[in-house]
Order: sequence, then structure tokens, then C-alpha cells
Amino acid sequence: MAITWEYATIPLLIHNTKAILDQWGADGWELVQVVPGPDGTGLVAYLKRPTGGQG
Repeated sequence: MAITWEYATIPLLIHNTKAILDQWGADGWELVQVVPGPDGTGLVAYLKRPTGGQG
């Protein structure tokens, strides 16, 4: 059986990036990718974590 995942997208504040990612990591989220935000100036992080169920 494959692992099932849940995903989150969060805006990153440049001056507080480490604290934001550390908090999400402590909650079990793994960083997948950081991309420019829709406005072209900010950043958006994509995260994932296992749901605990099987696919």
C-alpha cells in the first residue's frame, strides 16, 4: 500500500522564514519546494506530511 499525503501551502515572510519552517516542521510537515508568490515579490512554501492512512 502506498502512503497517502496531505499538503499545505504557506506564505513565507522573508525576515522570519526559519521560525515559520521550524514550526511547521515541528508539526510533522516536510518542505517540498519554495516558489515565488503570485505577486512576484513574496515566497510560497509547499509542504507535505503523511495522513496516517494507507492509499
